Amino acid sequence: MANEVINETEETAQSETSVSEQTTTNDSVETPAEETPAATTTKEQDASVTNDSVEASAETPADSVEASADAPATEVQTASVADDSIESSKEEIPSPATTEEQTASAQPPAATETQTSGEEDFGSILEKFEQEQTIYHNGDLVEGKVVGVSERGVLIDFGYKSEGIAPIEDFTSPTGEVTVQKGDAVEVTIKSISSGDAPPMLSRADAVSRKSWEVIEKVFNEETPIIGRVIDVTKGGLRVDLDGVEAFLPGSQVDSRPIRNLNSFVGQDIEAKVIKFSRKRNNIVLSRKVLTDEVINKQKSETLDKIEEGYVIEGTVKNLTEYGAFVDIGGIDGLLHVTDMSWGRLQNPGDQFKVNDHLQVKVLKLDRQKEKVALGYKQLIPDPWSTVMELYPINEKVKGRVSSVTDYGAFIELEPGVEGLVHVSEMSWSKRSQSPKKLVRSGDEVEVQVLGVDTDDRRISLGMKQLQPNPWQTVHERYRVGQTVRGRVRNLTDFGAFVEIEEGIDGLVHVSDITWSKKVKHPKDVLKRDQEVEAVVKNIDTENRRMSLSIKELTPSAWEAFVTSHKPGDVVRGKISRFTGFGVFVELGNDLEGLCHISELSDERVER
Repeated sequence: MANEVINETEETAQSETSVSEQTTTNDSVETPAEETPAATTTKEQDASVTNDSVEASAETPADSVEASADAPATEVQTASVADDSIESSKEEIPSPATTEEQTASAQPPAATETQTSGEEDFGSILEKFEQEQTIYHNGDLVEGKVVGVSERGVLIDFGYKSEGIAPIEDFTSPTGEVTVQKGDAVEVTIKSISSGDAPPMLSRADAVSRKSWEVIEKVFNEETPIIGRVIDVTKGGLRVDLDGVEAFLPGSQVDSRPIRNLNSFVGQDIEAKVIKFSRKRNNIVLSRKVLTDEVINKQKSETLDKIEEGYVIEGTVKNLTEYGAFVDIGGIDGLLHVTDMSWGRLQNPGDQFKVNDHLQVKVLKLDRQKEKVALGYKQLIPDPWSTVMELYPINEKVKGRVSSVTDYGAFIELEPGVEGLVHVSEMSWSKRSQSPKKLVRSGDEVEVQVLGVDTDDRRISLGMKQLQPNPWQTVHERYRVGQTVRGRVRNLTDFGAFVEIEEGIDGLVHVSDITWSKKVKHPKDVLKRDQEVEAVVKNIDTENRRMSLSIKELTPSAWEAFVTSHKPGDVVRGKISRFTGFGVFVELGNDLEGLCHISELSDERVER
């Protein structure tokens, strides 16, 4: 039974094949001789399909036999299929259109796959063509591959019909080395592109800048730090490079503490936060102080909690001023005043300390609310004044160095922390008004004598003239009363003129001893300062260091000459020089006047 079904199926297939061939032949006869190549191809495909159908039908019995041997149920299905095929073969021959549809449906799977593969190849070609025709615009960010490097530029293939060129400077390090080579993948931006033959112009710097802006905007929004390199010092702050984008770091935002030398940051990588960001205005402002404040505030809190007045701690000098030094003791700066640096006189704190010096200091005062700490350095050094009385007794001769000179004297450093004052009056025996700066200079080594010590006020009085010969002790050896001396007018007062006859020896010419002739109201009417004059010694007082001089005694007295040549009762002639209420003054000669009393003017009563 199975064999009969197979035979019938084979006959049916052959019958269908014959019908298909006949139909194809009829179509070929009806087709004109001038058919197109497309029609010819269709015929060939139909014929090929017919042959394939015959071969398929010939292989059917063998497959059917194997199937019938394995599964009885399949025999029933096959028999049914065969009966359907026989009934189909008994039907009328279909129309050409129906035959074509059957022919198409009878094509084997291999032909369908071949056709699909051909469609896919065409689609791939079309897609590739469309990709090659991608439209690029100026400013686009593209990724490409380096295909060449030369002095004129870097050649980059980014998928366009021709390679683009980027400046070699975009790939050159500050040291002049080229940082890219053939085969490297790089991102660039299109600066200019045209439809002509000119190659596109590319820029690596613009691409890096665009990426950098994105990163900067991200850290700004997330409030996270960013690292940049300081490239230069500008007015008010620093210029910082953020991977190709320039930012500004104000001087007030560089550090929590004032920074005087911003040049020390040039060339360094720093970490900062973006506090202002505007891509439209190309404006980026950084702050490093925000980060340092966080660290310092934490340290400050820890330090204030663990220190007390009297504690000895370590610190680092951060800044020097005219009045002291600021010392970092751990997140907080304490003030080390200049008066607490040394037991001695210290004019400039920089003479004893330098910035970044490490030292031990003592906490003198602590104010936690105001976060202020007063520090001392000399308090850790033995006080030299505790032994001054033993080392510098009165009248002791010592040596020292002139530390400073003022208008009223000179300060002499006897040892570190111990100074004494030589008053201007103790510098020389001369009473001449001299500036101490003309006698000594800072740094001079001098020998002095201790005149007094006050440990409570920390004062020592010193003298320099005591080590010089005292001219008053030997004044009688050089001068005597009645001796004529020569000197220079040193000073003029209301009561006379001081004349210096030698270093340390001054004599006074009283106003009444200046001249015989006329009454002098003030010495300046007759004498001038620094005028050279001669005088006669009238008196010497060595104990009080005084000498009296007279200028008028250098000339004969007109009175003495008149008295010598006249006697009472002589008649003399003269000229009335002035009138008074009690009489008349008559000039009898040079520098000589006589008074004629009112009672001697006439025998009769004279009215005043």
